[in-house]
Amino acid sequence: MLNQFSRTELLIGKEALERLQNAKVAVFGIGGVGGFAVEALVRSGIGQFVLIDNDKVCLTNLNRQIIATRKTIGKYKTDLMKDRILEINPDAKVEVHRCFYLPEKQEEFDFSEYTYVIDAVDTVTAKIGIIEQSKKAGTAVISCMGAGNKLDPAMFEVADIAKTSVCPLAKVMRRELKKRNITDLKVVYSKEKPVVPIDDMAINGRTDCISPQGAKHKSTERRAIPGSMAFVPSVAGLILAGEVIKDIISM
Repeated sequence: MLNQFSRTELLIGKEALERLQNAKVAVFGIGGVGGFAVEALVRSGIGQFVLIDNDKVCLTNLNRQIIATRKTIGKYKTDLMKDRILEINPDAKVEVHRCFYLPEKQEEFDFSEYTYVIDAVDTVTAKIGIIEQSKKAGTAVISCMGAGNKLDPAMFEVADIAKTSVCPLAKVMRRELKKRNITDLKVVYSKEKPVVPIDDMAINGRTDCISPQGAKHKSTERRAIPGSMAFVPSVAGLILAGEVIKDIISM
């Protein structure tokens, strides 16, 4: 009988599709990268999701985030992504955590419950915590390195963290993971040299971001605000999802 996953089943078969439907994937960070990863996962047949993010859609998200529209500004990204998942697959199970993952929150998450973990956050402390807990639980994990300040989506590669180059975030992660005796980690990273963004206070978001709905909030506390394009983080997210799907099928 035809259903929304019939074309997928034609490629991978019924047994593999059932593995995807029974899988539980936790996605940390529902932004430009994580949002597109979730989009591809639900359309590929993943049946259970855990979404972790405390951010709300901002006006500056419209250039690259799949859940960002004028109507969604000021709304929680996890809630919007949950609604989108269920519109695509009403049978999916979705668990939402409105928080930013930090080491002190690790007790709130049972990583052993997850089939796979996607790290799509952009802070080193959170990334290390996610990876450490995944490794400790024996759960498969894939991490996205820097996707900001890039213009060429064709420069993304999948590799072990030890074999990465060029990417500044990957360099930091290699060093920090080595300190923690973590020697292997699948990552998506770009070999493109980062572009230096224009330092313009009028557009870089260092000050408060005000949405058309009047919801005022601080966009970021980072010293350097990265620039981004629609076709770069989205590609990174799709590559992440593709690796997750291939790995689950082969488990």
